Amino acid sequence: QVQLVESGGELVQAGGSLRLSCLASGRTFSSYTMAWFRQAPGKEREFVAGIGIGTYYTDSLKGRFTISRDNAKNTVFLQMNSLKPEDTAVYYCAAVLGLYRSSSLAKLDYDYWGQGTQVTVSS
Repeated sequence: QVQLVESGGELVQAGGSLRLSCLASGRTFSSYTMAWFRQAPGKEREFVAGIGIGTYYTDSLKGRFTISRDNAKNTVFLQMNSLKPEDTAVYYCAAVLGLYRSSSLAKLDYDYWGQGTQVTVSS
C-alpha cells in the first residue's frame, strides 16, 4: 500500500513557475513508476508526465514541464515553467508498482492516487 500526498499548488501569474511535490509512504518507492495527471474544471483527467524507465510527457507540455524523483526522499516532483491560464487544474500524483518503459507510461493503470493540489494560473 502506498499513500501519496501532493503539495506546492498555488495561485501564480501567467509566465511564472511552480514546483509540485508528491511524498510517498513506504519503503519501496524506487520500485514504483510515478506520474502526474491533471483535471481542469469540466474536463477529463489527463496524463501530464511519468517517470519509470525514462520519462514521458504529453506532447503539448514538452519543454515546459519536467518530472523528476528523489528516491532517498520518497518524492516525485513536477517543475512547471512558463505557466499559462490553461494549465489551471487540480494536479494529481499517481503510482504503480514496477518500472515501465517510457512509451507505456501514459497508458498504465495507476493503482495509487493522491488527493490533488490546486494550481491556478491568472492571466
